[in-house]
Amino acid sequence: MKTRVKWLDNMSFVGESGSGHSVVMDGPPEAGGRDLGIRPMEMLLLGLGGCASFDVVMILQKAKQNLVDCEVEIEAKRADTEPKVFTHIHLHFTVTGNNLSSARVKRAIALSAEKYCSASMMLAKTAKMSHDFEIIDTGLLHNH
Repeated sequence: MKTRVKWLDNMSFVGESGSGHSVVMDGPPEAGGRDLGIRPMEMLLLGLGGCASFDVVMILQKAKQNLVDCEVEIEAKRADTEPKVFTHIHLHFTVTGNNLSSARVKRAIALSAEKYCSASMMLAKTAKMSHDFEIIDTGLLHNH
């Protein structure tokens, strides 16, 4: 896997993925940036969220769960001093579907966190990782 990050100007950079996609990263004005893009440390959390969500959706689909939506909100705390690594990361999943099994959702999230999500495994080396979830049942919303 290869990526490339190119300096644009000030504190703006464009990240180019090996798969041919680009993203702009920038810093806040107080650090010389112009606030034109995502902060690099936010990118790490987005990568974590994408990696974990990918696992959860795939596992639930393989388990024949009637999934219609999956969202994860991630809250992270960083160390006060350099290097300002993540010290705590909490993932809150909101999984929406028809008659989803709470046990299967819990297991999918646990499998992602403990076995499949490489991003979680790497970040867990410095951060205390935690997760929880809520289920929104579309069957209850539509009264079939």
